[in-house]
Amino acid sequence: MSQITLYDTAARKKRAFVPADERRVTMYVCGPTVYGPAHIGNFRPAVVFDVLFRLLRHHYGAGHVLYARNFTDVDDKINAAAAEAGVDISVITEKYTAIYHADSDALGIMRPTLEPTATGHMAEIIETIDALIKAGHAYVAEGHVLFAVDKCDGYGALSRRSQDDMIAGARVEVAPYKTNPADFVLWKPSKDGEPVWESPFGPGRPGWHTECVAMIGAALGPSIDIHGGGMDLVFPHHENEVAQAKCLHHEAPLARYWVHNGFVSMDSEKMSKSLGNIIRPSELLARGVKGEVIRYGLLSGHYRAPLDWTDKLIEQSRKSLDRFYGVLRRLSDVKAADVPAPAAVLEALGDDLNTPKALAALFEIAGRANKAETDAEQAQAKGELLASGALMGLLQADPDQWFGLDSVEAGRRAEIDALLDERQAARVAKDFAKADLLREKIDALGVLVDDTPEGPVWRLKG
Repeated sequence: MSQITLYDTAARKKRAFVPADERRVTMYVCGPTVYGPAHIGNFRPAVVFDVLFRLLRHHYGAGHVLYARNFTDVDDKINAAAAEAGVDISVITEKYTAIYHADSDALGIMRPTLEPTATGHMAEIIETIDALIKAGHAYVAEGHVLFAVDKCDGYGALSRRSQDDMIAGARVEVAPYKTNPADFVLWKPSKDGEPVWESPFGPGRPGWHTECVAMIGAALGPSIDIHGGGMDLVFPHHENEVAQAKCLHHEAPLARYWVHNGFVSMDSEKMSKSLGNIIRPSELLARGVKGEVIRYGLLSGHYRAPLDWTDKLIEQSRKSLDRFYGVLRRLSDVKAADVPAPAAVLEALGDDLNTPKALAALFEIAGRANKAETDAEQAQAKGELLASGALMGLLQADPDQWFGLDSVEAGRRAEIDALLDERQAARVAKDFAKADLLREKIDALGVLVDDTPEGPVWRLKG
């Protein structure tokens, strides 16, 4: 793979990715606010940027890529949950951080290099706010510290919104102590019972938009290569990050590439906790849906396009993975060649993470593996399939385990495989009467068969 290109939200076009330093490639992605379990839509950026993390590690070397994804652990919703339960906010945040990690593990998401938290960087947050005040870009009013947007040249460039649109779309109330309705809160007084930190501008806690600027600086440096997150973060969150960083560091940009994923919807309506139309990974896992199926579903569409989450998508994703695992199971006695992912897969992922095209390339490899006649051809195809899967976080399970056959006695597996081979031969010979009789015999053994272009795959009923 000669080049990675990424769609840069700031430039509104795809750009060749050139890091500031190939020996230290940096990426930061806005992570979850841990006041409750994350839903499938929340995991789309986690999966998308996990694939980008894997691709960057492949291209530049695992030791040369630093990826930070934060946990927001100071928030009104966290405070409300803690107050309702009568516990410290750490009880809430630690609980849901653990659940997020468990769901991430089930979806095959690698842990980022760094996972900073707001509470763990309160000193840096306070220092950032203090520096903005001293530089004349923020002001204190009624116990609050607010960023003065009219003191920042080019405010709104990332989202390309007008001043009126920004005021209407901001997640902040228009309060009388604001000089400009678009000014946003950097620090605010804590209410009774809420956590509080001492600062030069009064006791309180940070607003939402400063924590990432402070954590980026502490974890990766003032200017990074890639900043990612969901499309809903472009404004106000990322716009406000850009403004603060620009006023603090006039030369280098906060991020050289801004990458945003599209929404996940249910019945064509954006998935959102506030709308109540959400589904969580744990709910799907409890239904018997494998984490890799969920991951495949999230990668089945291009990351910048909307993705409608349906039972049909889940079933299609399972069947697609069944085809790949069916091929790997038939080649279980073949030692995979130690080869990299083929050019078709690398070029697809290098072209702005075109995962649908990369998955199509996997099907081509699977078809080639199924038709391979020599040991060398089979070993090559199996090696390419496994290497490609690893690059996308797929095909990580044992094939027998995938189909639930690891608990089936070897003799019974061999008997069923022999019947399937005999049926497949009858189908090829167009002896459909014999094939049907064999299908009935297989069915009587409590076996479900799915005929795929790469051959039949089977699992036990139930």
